[in-house]
Amino acid sequence: MKNVIRVLICLFFLGGGVAHFLVAEGFTAIVPPFLPWPLAIVWLTGVAELIMAPMVFWPRYREQVGKLMALYCLLVLPANIYQAISGVEGVGGDLPESFLWLRIPLQFVLIAAILWATTDNKRAIDL
Repeated sequence: MKNVIRVLICLFFLGGGVAHFLVAEGFTAIVPPFLPWPLAIVWLTGVAELIMAPMVFWPRYREQVGKLMALYCLLVLPANIYQAISGVEGVGGDLPESFLWLRIPLQFVLIAAILWATTDNKRAIDL
């Protein structure tokens, strides 16, 4: 089951990373206004997603990249909150307000799935 979740996480991050370049203006629209250089932020986060995505299959770094992905999801959460509060049209066009708000708690479900799927549960228990 962890492998299935890893594939889904990889596809999610690859798709998101590519989208950061194909529809950059949609992503820049949801960058909170207190952050400088929104386009640079969008490009950097796109590169980060593209680098992290396939690393979930590299056992040596899987757990570390899982923690980085979880941190990344927390760091982009302000963009989702900003879009929900402001109603700015971003990626995906004019989304229903209920979806924008639902996306916030779903971010934590994604974080939990990432951490579960990238954690090695074959560790010995020291007593």
